[in-house]
Amino acid sequence: MCALFGWLDTKGIIPHKLLTKLTQELANASEERGTDAAGISYVKNNKITIYKRPKPAHKLKFSFPENTKAVMGHTRLTTQGNQRFNWNNHPFMGYADKSFAFAHNGVLYNDNELKKEKKLPYTHIETDSYVAVQLIEKQGTLSFESLKSMAEDVHGNFTFTILDEDNTLYFIKGSSPLHLIYFEKLGLYIYTSTESIMNKALKATGLWKYKYEIIPVYEEDILSIDIDGNISKSEFEAYRTSFYSNFYSSYDDFYNYHEELLLEMCGYFGVDEEDITALLEYGYTVDEIEDMLMDNDLIIQTLSEIRNADVYQLCEGAC
Repeated sequence: MCALFGWLDTKGIIPHKLLTKLTQELANASEERGTDAAGISYVKNNKITIYKRPKPAHKLKFSFPENTKAVMGHTRLTTQGNQRFNWNNHPFMGYADKSFAFAHNGVLYNDNELKKEKKLPYTHIETDSYVAVQLIEKQGTLSFESLKSMAEDVHGNFTFTILDEDNTLYFIKGSSPLHLIYFEKLGLYIYTSTESIMNKALKATGLWKYKYEIIPVYEEDILSIDIDGNISKSEFEAYRTSFYSNFYSSYDDFYNYHEELLLEMCGYFGVDEEDITALLEYGYTVDEIEDMLMDNDLIIQTLSEIRNADVYQLCEGAC
């Protein structure tokens, strides 16, 4: 459970101080999904620059040059790859026909198989996410075709973001959440993992006062936004687990691990393990519960409905 955040300024009319504050507030609000590490990437002198540290976002001071067109950020909850070694943290640097920065929210569970199958080069980076960078690099190009191939090769839950050296932002939307909005008057795109994170950042910066529209990004979408604000779209076919899949047992292990992590972390959101177990037994998936944790009112309402339903069933049985 990590968080993605960032923005793209297409008109250049927003003051640098406001964009700096926006970046910090987005990062701070994104801490609700991870405090083990945080980082941003941006283009400086036509080159991708990455700043990341194994610290919570609020303990870092994010800055970038004036006239920066885009920032791509990440806050991390560690699942694989010790965050104390900064090379394991996001964003990651990649090189194809152009340089790019890469960030991931989710967990991939076939990274070791892909390293062997695709004969990917050895790296000291332990994070499962990095295999996606290597898959793009192996194809030698950053394009919808290479992103489609990568997204169909990896198995797990994910949403990926990419910023290239031309200040084009890419979104590869899997089952992990993404919230993207556009202020037409300002020429400003902003994205976060969840709407609740977005609302906190907009309130803290005063941007909530301006009119904006939500840009829908659906599962299996690949979307790019260039420096002029032009949107292009493509699609991929996500890997689906079935009884007949050779990867079923590894997916089962992955799901159990994700469930255990959810039970371990739920206390940070004011929910106990019994509540999580009740939601799982009622039929909610791990991903659905993870989204609920970001909306306190929603999870309280849902738990109340479950308890009322249980009481009703008990009463029916007694009758």
